[in-house]
Amino acid sequence: MKILVCVKQVPDTTEIRIDPVKNVLIREGVPSVLNPFDGYALEAAARIKDQDPDTQIVALSMGPEQALKALRECLAVAADRAYLISGRGFGGSDTLATSYILSQAIRKLSEMEGPFDAIFCGKQAIDGDTAQVGPEIAEHLGLAQVTYALEAEKEGTVLKVRKEQEDGYEIVAAELPCLVTFTKPSWPVRYPTIPRKLAADKAEIPILSEADFPQIDVTRIGLKGSPTKVKKTFVPQKRKDGIRIREKDATAAARELAGVLEQIGIV
Repeated sequence: MKILVCVKQVPDTTEIRIDPVKNVLIREGVPSVLNPFDGYALEAAARIKDQDPDTQIVALSMGPEQALKALRECLAVAADRAYLISGRGFGGSDTLATSYILSQAIRKLSEMEGPFDAIFCGKQAIDGDTAQVGPEIAEHLGLAQVTYALEAEKEGTVLKVRKEQEDGYEIVAAELPCLVTFTKPSWPVRYPTIPRKLAADKAEIPILSEADFPQIDVTRIGLKGSPTKVKKTFVPQKRKDGIRIREKDATAAARELAGVLEQIGIV
């Protein structure tokens, strides 16, 4: 079985800061990490490989060359090979343009490596939280898709997926090839081993640019191909006013709150 895992390098959300004048993200000095949900997708692929050692895992990312770090992390954990899509023409792509570029890259890699049995993605990236790229890739490629997966296993020509639901989970079977997006499972993801980490640091990761996709529609990539427009980014103003209930007894505190709400006309 051959699995392609799409990953993204994202800013560490615990370190995100906003420029108070320009109202844009301050990226200088902010550490970047492998998107956690993509890590869950990689772990799901690794678990399939645990059961079938002949399984091949290929990691794919789009971004600046610093994203090579995230791909090396994938190689250190479970991936056999990795590719980066990077080019000035791809800059500014929204989710629709990004998914189109990734779909074209997947077609290119399928020609180079042979077809993929499954494509795994994280359900969303923590720097955007749109959960759109995975399903959009499936639409571009005409693949069946399953979202909010917890785990997956291959049975013959189908992939059995344990899918999260609000009140539990369900088992969904999808014909291969298919695309699956993963959410957080109940188990931790594995750590890199020292031999794999050393090998990952030395691994050659091919970088694919616009020149590698002569058939790509340039009107569908970058800013030109992005229908999503951000009009304004701002930091919400902190409000100093408010109500402080000082009563320690719950009943007395509730009475005090009810009185205040009645005074200002809410109740």
